[in-house]
Amino acid sequence: MHMITYGTGAEDDPWILKTPSLTSEYRAWKDEQADPPALVVQVGKTRLSYQLRCIDDLHQMLLGHGDWMPLGNADEGKPVKESTVEAWARSQTNPLGGYYGLRKGYRGRFANYVSPVLELLGLAELEHNARNNNIRAL
Repeated sequence: MHMITYGTGAEDDPWILKTPSLTSEYRAWKDEQADPPALVVQVGKTRLSYQLRCIDDLHQMLLGHGDWMPLGNADEGKPVKESTVEAWARSQTNPLGGYYGLRKGYRGRFANYVSPVLELLGLAELEHNARNNNIRAL
């Protein structure tokens, strides 16, 4: 594992993570008091958040997929490749029926920031190449 793994995942003790390509560090924590409960991601001065259930939902989807799946990172509003984690995270056919991202304009990049959380929690194996990384459930 190539990521920094300290922190408990609380706002005052966030996980310190790196993006799949290992080029950027960011912080993530669970905000279970938010409505809906959120996974909050702090990247420099930018804060993104995703519905907290995304961790379990993504893990279940990857278990069902059964093999490596491309991440397919993309900003909100940018096209996504089909059959990628990013496409699933905004699809009308996912368990949520749309975007897991909670902040309009910042609902993309799901695969970039949520996938390392699954790796940290021991739920998935993640590649750490310069680009075109894949993930699979454990």
